[in-house]
Amino acid sequence: MGNREDLLAGARRCLEEKGWARTTVRDIAAAAGVSMAAIGYHFGSREALLNAALIQAIDEWGLETGQAVSSAYDDHTATPAERYEALWTQLSKSFGTHRKLWMASIEALLQAEHSPELRQYLAAGQREGRRGLASILLGVEEDRLPESTVRTFGSVQLALLSGLMIQGVTDPEQAPSGAEVLEGLRALLDHIGPAEAGADGVDRAGVVAGQEADPGGGKGAAGSPAAEPQG
Repeated sequence: MGNREDLLAGARRCLEEKGWARTTVRDIAAAAGVSMAAIGYHFGSREALLNAALIQAIDEWGLETGQAVSSAYDDHTATPAERYEALWTQLSKSFGTHRKLWMASIEALLQAEHSPELRQYLAAGQREGRRGLASILLGVEEDRLPESTVRTFGSVQLALLSGLMIQGVTDPEQAPSGAEVLEGLRALLDHIGPAEAGADGVDRAGVVAGQEADPGGGKGAAGSPAAEPQG
């Protein structure tokens, strides 16, 4: 590897071992096996280098998440509920086996407050995450998903992912399993009851991927139960 790649690898190790605040220029240079001056030459500052290393870690996080979601939905003989449970089971395992990687994503959120570039990168990643999760879970191509579905169904899945990730890395022994996530969602639906028709008369529970449900079958465009998407 060249000095730039060595610095990224060294910064990544420092982030995993020490975190952002405790990592110094000297730490990175030692981990990379290059001079401290090389940091300024290639990245301009410690902060810029750590941002680049965080983005690299987040890219891996996104790849890991996408693989887990796709893998869980590969079994087309399973019911939507079984696939949904398998998804969260796989992700829960990832929180433990790749804890440092997930912690890097939390670190990025904290540092984004002081870095407009990093904040824009994370915001773009969230937009892609909402759409990607909705696409896989609903079985609808991304370019066919209306924004309303992405901002509702997709956003809820991303919120679940973020919340469960925090629980998984801080208290893995007590973090909910895939079955408990599914049961919790069902309990929530029982608690709030079915959706009511809006002012325009459209049943909001019957809209999946931007299309109204079949009044007789209660199915959305992706073939999932209208009031209980994929679970």
